[in-house]
Amino acid sequence: MKVASIVRAMQRRRAEGGHLAYRLIHTGQHYDARMSGDFFAQLGIPQPDVNLLAGSGTQAEQTAAIMTGYEKLLMQVPGRLCLVVGDVTSTMACAIAAQKLKVPVAHVEAGIRSGDWTMPEEINRRVTDAITNWFFTTSAGAGDNLRHAGIEDERIFFVGNTMIDTLLANLDRLRPPPFWSELGLSPGSYFVMTLHRPSNVDEAACLERLLKSIGACARGLPVIFPVHPRTARTLRTISGLPGAICFVEPQPYLEFNHLVRHARAVITDSGGVSEEATVMGVPCMTLRDATERPETVSVGTNEIVGTDAAALRDALRRLFAGQWKRGEIPDKWDGRTGERIVTALEELLPA
Repeated sequence: MKVASIVRAMQRRRAEGGHLAYRLIHTGQHYDARMSGDFFAQLGIPQPDVNLLAGSGTQAEQTAAIMTGYEKLLMQVPGRLCLVVGDVTSTMACAIAAQKLKVPVAHVEAGIRSGDWTMPEEINRRVTDAITNWFFTTSAGAGDNLRHAGIEDERIFFVGNTMIDTLLANLDRLRPPPFWSELGLSPGSYFVMTLHRPSNVDEAACLERLLKSIGACARGLPVIFPVHPRTARTLRTISGLPGAICFVEPQPYLEFNHLVRHARAVITDSGGVSEEATVMGVPCMTLRDATERPETVSVGTNEIVGTDAAALRDALRRLFAGQWKRGEIPDKWDGRTGERIVTALEELLPA
């Protein structure tokens, strides 16, 4: 989702005579078809030039597999720049491997901070930014975070959000999932929920408490819950969950965002989902104590609810009472971020 608009912009610029070429590296960190393969097909992303097939494992095992595979590739066929996106293990691992082989790094979504060191993503993004040469940011606040860390202005590029590029390019293509009619869904008549943060889903007691609170507060509306593989492992140990929660498989991009677009509200622990909900004007409740996307709260439709049942009940009460804020779209989330990144790259890497 985050690389698609960059690839499209690179292809357009190349067709117009641009001098930059690229190769697309899939590390294999996300290897499930619904978590990876469907996205390539639905978003029209070309098949990767290389798949490192890192697969599953612990954080350390995945990091080692990605670094080993990417290092070998760079030693065989060097590149002028390593462009990494987001804050997953692949982002950090490829940045480290590249820098150690003297290949400069550019980070898309740089400068994002939650302050929550219990999140693997927070460690990934901080390590990546510590060894990055050029920083592409989604918000003015992310740039401020980098400046506070001593990064010079000339290395920071406020370009916007590539994930929103992808969303805006596909709004007209969104489509209901196969279970839409089966469950009797209609706009505004259901919730969408996603949970995958370790702090929310790794302990059965915590996950069970959250699900029962949500089921009790939904006032009979179905809660559509595409279950992340990490969450599924814990769910197998829990019984007696609320009937209002509809457990479904992870959804492809077009189907998932159709669900979000027409939901009464979204309940999530994902920063990315809060960004998409903000752009589509859908109320969003984040079940965390902090977010790395503060603009979704200060500008958008998102609120940080935490994991306390009383706070969640109050948030849903305000939603049903029609008291949720309307929200606006953050600056430069306009569908042109990929173009801005490629323009900057052409200047940073002259022919």
